[in-house]
Amino acid sequence: MRGKRIVLGITGGIAAYKAAQICSDLVKAGATVDVIMTKAALEFIGPITLQNIANNKVHIDMFALPENYNVEHVSLAQGADLILIAPATANCIAKLACGLADDLLSCTVLASQAPVLIAPAMNTNMWTNPVTQENVEKLKARGFHFVEPGYGRLACGLIGQGRLAPVDEIVDAAHYVLGQGGPLAGRKIVVTAGGNREPIDPVRFLGNRSSGKTGFHLAREARNRGAQVVLISGPTELKPPLGVEFVPVETALEMDAAVKRHVEGCDALIMSAAVADYRVENVASSKHKKQERLTLHLVQNPDILATTNGDFVKIGFAAETEDLLPAMEAKLVKKNLDLIVGNLVGQPDRGFEADTNQVVIMDRSGATEHWPLMDKGELAKKIIDRLQDLLAEK
Repeated sequence: MRGKRIVLGITGGIAAYKAAQICSDLVKAGATVDVIMTKAALEFIGPITLQNIANNKVHIDMFALPENYNVEHVSLAQGADLILIAPATANCIAKLACGLADDLLSCTVLASQAPVLIAPAMNTNMWTNPVTQENVEKLKARGFHFVEPGYGRLACGLIGQGRLAPVDEIVDAAHYVLGQGGPLAGRKIVVTAGGNREPIDPVRFLGNRSSGKTGFHLAREARNRGAQVVLISGPTELKPPLGVEFVPVETALEMDAAVKRHVEGCDALIMSAAVADYRVENVASSKHKKQERLTLHLVQNPDILATTNGDFVKIGFAAETEDLLPAMEAKLVKKNLDLIVGNLVGQPDRGFEADTNQVVIMDRSGATEHWPLMDKGELAKKIIDRLQDLLAEK
């Protein structure tokens, strides 16, 4: 998103106050934001708020005299990489569907060739009204993107669909739309994430502490750069990124089958999942009763990365409690990897379940780089940077 220019359109609904947070998040991500407010939006939030957040002029009146000569709706339209309307009222959606251009926002949309992302917010009966749904379908057919409204209590007191989608989902959708045509466009990337659940009986399972955060960040970052992404994940509480093909699995055998199926035609496999090393040989058909001792016979699961080969980049992960570098080197050779990411686990601020991590990177030649402690989102960006370099070399 850095260096991109986004027109943020705000229309007249109670959710207009949330546009301030949307604007802030876009600016923090590196975008330049041009805010357009309709006259009705001014009834809910003042322009001075948006002006200070965007550090940019707020545009309202189509006929206001510009500081420098230009036709304002045309200059905004031509300079935009994305037009994001949040919140979008039923009235706004209807005007866009009909091609009306009676205010600065609708004129700008009509005059622009930039992609348009719409986040509706309205009374649930207005949202479900056949006229509104027909207008939405018209716009989708023309290539407009939508972030569906959420379900809950509305300002009018009704319970139903119509709430503005969460801010993080709207911003994530903006990343997705902007990323189309990015440096990884045309590439297929398979990412695995999370841990496995190996059943003991119908109630219990063997598992590990993997949260899946790194894998989900990697999938999102590859998507942000235009890649076609398949995310194969064990059980996790995380929501799959928009625009990513999500394949949920539980056991290591299920993950192995999914990986083998989806790597066909891929350009890279990033195996960040913490795959279970063992499974129970004979899973009980009924719950084990409580007893003083319970003996489980375990058998080794397949090494997914070592047995998955093809003409694609392979990136693996190593989580160790000691002797990290020797373990990484051994896995690099055994699994025929182009790159391996290793880290020591067991500390609260890094590795499993944490939001941060500190890793070592080792390439095929054995050269290593020690990266400092960082947010897993930033870590994903650096790993995808390395993946881009590897893909350029093939």
